[in-house]
Amino acid sequence: MLNVGLANFTQEVIKAEGPVLVDFYSVTCGPCRMLKPVLAQVAEQGVKVVGVDIDDEPELTQHFGIQGVPTVIAFANGKAGQRVVGVKPAQDLLALASSAA
Repeated sequence: MLNVGLANFTQEVIKAEGPVLVDFYSVTCGPCRMLKPVLAQVAEQGVKVVGVDIDDEPELTQHFGIQGVPTVIAFANGKAGQRVVGVKPAQDLLALASSAA
């Protein structure tokens, strides 16, 4: 999974073709580590998945109002859509991506 920050968020998420799931996470978060293989499954289905380390990117974290991690936000056409908080199964994340398309 590609990590994004202020430097490349616009290019990788806002200007991306199709839906993008953005995983806001912390390396010290157990549930975040549990979600990584699930996000890998989603990416194998053709959905673009990127990560934002909340400890490295406080401006993005604050801008999107992240209160808890992991938080996954679906983006499409440059706009943030629905979000889920916590560990979710792959089918829920695929549905989230579909809802943004």
